[in-house]
Amino acid sequence: MPALKLGVLVSGGGTNLQSIIDHIESGYLPAEIAVVISSKEGAYALERAKKHRIPAYVVKRKDFDSQEKYEDEMIELLRRHHVELVVLAGFIKVLSPHFVRAFPNRIMNIHPALIPSFCGKGFYGEKVHEAVLNYGAKITGVTVHFVDEGTDTGPIILQRAVPVEDDDTPDTLAARVLKEEHKIYPEAIKLYAEGRLEIRGRRVIIKSKRRNFND
Repeated sequence: MPALKLGVLVSGGGTNLQSIIDHIESGYLPAEIAVVISSKEGAYALERAKKHRIPAYVVKRKDFDSQEKYEDEMIELLRRHHVELVVLAGFIKVLSPHFVRAFPNRIMNIHPALIPSFCGKGFYGEKVHEAVLNYGAKITGVTVHFVDEGTDTGPIILQRAVPVEDDDTPDTLAARVLKEEHKIYPEAIKLYAEGRLEIRGRRVIIKSKRRNFND
């Protein structure tokens, strides 16, 4: 089976990008990263791509007259590299329905909380962990979901719980959540690559792996 071609959208350090690269190189993940697109120049994720000889581009919103033209540039790059699944890995720009419709049920995102809690407009990065602590939640976690036309509203693929400790700060909580992100994202992509995800309304059904009787 040919490797699933991924297009990874980034804005920062790219630790989730690195995790995906590592899981591909270990043989765990039957995929290849065809292209990396960053919304910022100087993002360390670009260095990670360069190190692994992955084509990488910077596409900035301010360089385009409209959101649609900005997104068309990214869509064209993804299609040029024959991307089958778009993976958002710390991509801070909100994508419009125009972009989502170009890749229906073929965009994944990871969110550092248990959706539908602490998600939606304004909930990203450290703001999520601050909100969790301010609310006094005892459990937070990680969610991988398909992207739809809303914000953090797409069908949920996988979730993992992370306990909140009494002495946590946003930084310590973020570090513990990030460890789970690095495990769960490659797992979700692997399920997609193996054709084991089926969307039924708001539910994502994980189908059993077919047994190979030649094993």
